[in-house]
Amino acid sequence: MNDAAHRSELGDFLRARREELNPAAVGLPGTAGRRRVTGLRREEVAALTSISTDHYTRLEQGRRQASEPVLDALARVLRLGDDERAYLFGLSGKDAARPRRRAVREAQPQLRRLLDDLTSTPAVVLGRRTDVLAWNPMAAALFIDFARVPPQERNFVRLVFTDPAFRALYPDWAYTAQACAAQLRMEAALDPDDPELAELVGELSARDPDFLRWWGAHEVAVRSEGAKRLRHPIAGDLTLDWSTLTCAADPGQQLITLTAEPGTPGHDGLRLLAARVSDGVATAER
Repeated sequence: MNDAAHRSELGDFLRARREELNPAAVGLPGTAGRRRVTGLRREEVAALTSISTDHYTRLEQGRRQASEPVLDALARVLRLGDDERAYLFGLSGKDAARPRRRAVREAQPQLRRLLDDLTSTPAVVLGRRTDVLAWNPMAAALFIDFARVPPQERNFVRLVFTDPAFRALYPDWAYTAQACAAQLRMEAALDPDDPELAELVGELSARDPDFLRWWGAHEVAVRSEGAKRLRHPIAGDLTLDWSTLTCAADPGQQLITLTAEPGTPGHDGLRLLAARVSDGVATAER
């Protein structure tokens, strides 16, 4: 087959596999009434794959080549077996070898030193895609014991959407979660071929209908400071100021600190947590 024939067959293959799946099979919420299409809609596949509906439509119509990260995401979303995955890649003229998962990155040494010096201030080091690379005991006391989270799942946005205890910390969860989706959308613009970002977006789209809706809104946001409201099970209601220090050696890593004005409930709550951390109390166990 020539290139045009391959692209046409690729589109037919994608369409057939899409029509075999129903929303429940990929974790999407059910819809009221009768669906007008068999299987998944194009926009649903596109959202789960972390690409635009136009991009996916052009793939099905044989009018666009697919990159390896997109093919890999499509294979995951469409629940392809090894043979089907190899066929998908073969039609695109790509190597079907599964990409090696990137090793968990480590925080830069200078950020770790700053982190260790912040004994009464919650602080975390976030990498690309908001991966949690390092944290201090105060951050574990305020948010969650990150050490208990498997390394490949230590992602701040993922925890906001999937961890019940983490989610319960935010009285205005919808506002925070929507901002997280907008931040990931900006990450996607900076590195559209990042396979791990595509995997994260696909997972969150399948598990949470709110994320799928907000991701589809294409809103973007980047903030370096702000206020965060938390409802902590021990320290009570807290309003904390957060700020970001970007690492000069690796701009993809940022130190996030949370502080409060002296005399405020937030400041008193942090002092309470600091005292418990000093006494060795595991405040993150909720």
